[in-house]
Amino acid sequence: MKKRRQAKILDIISNLDVETQEDLQAILKENGFDVTQATISRDIKELRLVKELSESGRYVYSTGKKNNSDSVSIRATGIFVDSVISVESAMNMVCIKCFSGMAGAACAAIDSMQWNDVVGTIAGDDTIFVLCKTENAAQVFTTNLEKSLNVKNA
Repeated sequence: MKKRRQAKILDIISNLDVETQEDLQAILKENGFDVTQATISRDIKELRLVKELSESGRYVYSTGKKNNSDSVSIRATGIFVDSVISVESAMNMVCIKCFSGMAGAACAAIDSMQWNDVVGTIAGDDTIFVLCKTENAAQVFTTNLEKSLNVKNA
């Protein structure tokens, strides 16, 4: 029951602006979860929820993890574009050549984009290796990165 309730809380806060524990309690009750304020308080602590400023200017519950929003993508793409020299795929891996000392920043930018088919990344001084789930995923990833580079260079 606890796992289902906490999953529902995460679902609620990802879809609605919830300002107070009382609001959350009412929404949970509407969804068949009759819980006390103390239980909600414990769930918030266990889920490590925080309050963040929403687009409407109100403080609402959040996981604190940013979604793949446009502002994050634009910022990450800018860092990536300013650092990268070339991108090439081989099987299910992608090799990204960067200016000396820039691979770490570019790799962090890639990680912040949270690509679904990326298993992991590793960066050296001027090279990044990206492990993708499949060969096709590596090709799609490479194509998308090349498009990002061409947009900035155009």
